[in-house]
Amino acid sequence: MSDLFASAGLEKEAPRPLADRLRPAKLSDVVGQDHLLGVGAPLRRMLDGGRLSSLILWGPPGVGKTTIARLLAVDAKLEFEQISAIFSGVADLRKVFERAKARRAAGKGTLLFVDEIHRFNKAQQDGFLPHVEAGVITLVGATTENPSFELNAALLSRAQVYTLKRLDDDAIEKLLKRAEAEEGRDLPLTDEAREVLRNMADGDGRFSLNLAEEVFAEPVGRTPIEPKELASIIQRRAPIYDKGQESHYNLASALQKSIRGSDVDAALYWAARMLVGGEDPRFILRRLVVIASEDIGNADPQALPLAIAAKDSFEFLGQPEGEIAIGQLVAYLGSAPKSNRSHIAFKQAKAVARETGSLAPPPHAMNAPTKLMKSLGYSEGYVYDHNTEDGFAGLNYFPPDMSREKFYEPTQFGFDKEIAKRLEYWERKRRDKD
Repeated sequence: MSDLFASAGLEKEAPRPLADRLRPAKLSDVVGQDHLLGVGAPLRRMLDGGRLSSLILWGPPGVGKTTIARLLAVDAKLEFEQISAIFSGVADLRKVFERAKARRAAGKGTLLFVDEIHRFNKAQQDGFLPHVEAGVITLVGATTENPSFELNAALLSRAQVYTLKRLDDDAIEKLLKRAEAEEGRDLPLTDEAREVLRNMADGDGRFSLNLAEEVFAEPVGRTPIEPKELASIIQRRAPIYDKGQESHYNLASALQKSIRGSDVDAALYWAARMLVGGEDPRFILRRLVVIASEDIGNADPQALPLAIAAKDSFEFLGQPEGEIAIGQLVAYLGSAPKSNRSHIAFKQAKAVARETGSLAPPPHAMNAPTKLMKSLGYSEGYVYDHNTEDGFAGLNYFPPDMSREKFYEPTQFGFDKEIAKRLEYWERKRRDKD
């Protein structure tokens, strides 16, 4: 690890986070992943057999993906190269491949570790294939997302997927004991507070060590910390958002409910929390597009076009300028009148559609492009609405064997009120025609 700090311009004595100081030096030190690294486990068998194929490490944050990749390179005697799909582009990849080719010519192999590999687009993922097939690199990709949905089939066919587990209580406790050995003292926690800390880590080893480091920052010799005080310490100091953990969904929920509750300032706050925490702005925009239809609906028909425009603006501008459109959209949606009636109506229509099965449309609702279809009664009785005096023929378009249903009942808020007037007009006209 000292080489890493030297390459970064840091001395060995430079302050280093506890999680970095405790990074495993060999695979047997990795906790919580015995199903992959234990005796007889897949990765261990592969290394014992003197080979290492390309692979994808899939798992939540803080379970050792980067560490395992680095140690695999050590055991397989391969040069370790690391890039992040978030910060690297085509030029960076080209340089990596050139260095790998030069090493191969000198008889040395390369393990290329790609963090967040799912962030690369299809063309970039395809770019790895010829180098993997030619043996120029052994690819190890890390992802927190389901590879089945995020990675190309061609890439998946050339790399085995290994799933890393969230660290259980015993694994987190092992890390805490290592932290205490490193610091030369016990964590000043009661047994109950220690259990709370393990639970707060939520299976994330790196996060558990960050929490431990915050506790070690308390004055030496103080009385053991109780659970209530621990919560106060952690809330004051610990990271508040991790896009790969539960808070990812909690904050997204808080954003949507704030908009639904017309609390504009709270909605802006939660959107900002997500962005500041490193959330992918596209995830936020997708959620806002959903909100525009689900929660605003036809109470303000401009909400959905504005949401799509904000998405397009971000794609065109990128960061940070593209975030301006996100703020504008959140403020608009939060202040807009709300209606979920179209959303409810469509859900009800789908439920009835499942119940009624394959009922045919009425004859007048079907086209008759052939003589046979016309002889079977297709299109019979159809009246072209535009040819009627008032532009409304009043025909029933439900299946003949099904009674009419009423799904859509707009609210009296915003433009929904105008739509309600229109529906009342058409219903009155239909009754008159009948």
